[in-house]
Amino acid sequence: MQFLPGPQEWVMILLVILLLFGASKLPEVARSLGKSVGEFKKAQKEAEMELREFEKQIREGKYQSKERREKLEKIAKDLGIDPEGKSDDELLEEVNKAINTLEKTGQ
Repeated sequence: MQFLPGPQEWVMILLVILLLFGASKLPEVARSLGKSVGEFKKAQKEAEMELREFEKQIREGKYQSKERREKLEKIAKDLGIDPEGKSDDELLEEVNKAINTLEKTGQ
């Protein structure tokens, strides 16, 4: 279950930010937050494109099993998934789930 802040929580968050940074710093904080979100979305898209290209190359037989595992582990780590103790299929399934979850939440 995922917690999504409601209107009251957002008001409290904004008040805390206002108290911490002051009104004059809010535009700068908002810009920084916007840049951070943009960078995160960019990294997410890159990981998704890398995964799709990786899957295509696997289907075409361009990777040997060791290279395939190394590439899959890199993609998983980029998405914050621990690859230890997981088979290639389990890891690929988790990577796909993570990407689908990120797409659904719009992050």
